[in-house]
Amino acid sequence: MNARTLVLMALLVGIGAVLHAAIPGLFFGMKPDMMLAMMVLAILLFPNVKAAGLVGVATGLISAMTTTFPGGQLPNMIDKIITAFVVFALIFAVKKYSQTVAGAAVLAAVGTVISGSVFLTAALLIVGLPGGTTFSALFVTIVLPTAALNAVAMAIIYPIAASIFRRMNVTAHV
Repeated sequence: MNARTLVLMALLVGIGAVLHAAIPGLFFGMKPDMMLAMMVLAILLFPNVKAAGLVGVATGLISAMTTTFPGGQLPNMIDKIITAFVVFALIFAVKKYSQTVAGAAVLAAVGTVISGSVFLTAALLIVGLPGGTTFSALFVTIVLPTAALNAVAMAIIYPIAASIFRRMNVTAHV
């Protein structure tokens, strides 16, 4: 991985961090995680295991620092790392479709559902869910709408970013 790739991945993580910090908590500190869309975009544009691991750790740390979920630091780190590697594996599983706008949007939605499931499970096991809420209530009210939001965001952002990165000749396609 060269310095240019690292800088571009850091830029995507930074954009995700700003979006993550700017969006307020909606339901017991849970909030839509737009950083996931940027993480999936980084993995789509730089599909290799080192990049997936690095962006997973970076987004996990930043999500942990900006979380509004009570005790959500460790669950955030766990979920981002696991999600990064699962999304990386999915990109190779659907190699033919992963570089299309529809494929990117579906990967963002699936990645968000995976991330939300892992996060809520980790939070439930480590710190408990706030306010006596249930896993299913948080999944339906936060994770599913966030998955839809991230899919729409990816459908808008992916073609623009892919075109820019292709012109810069920095993307490593699957």
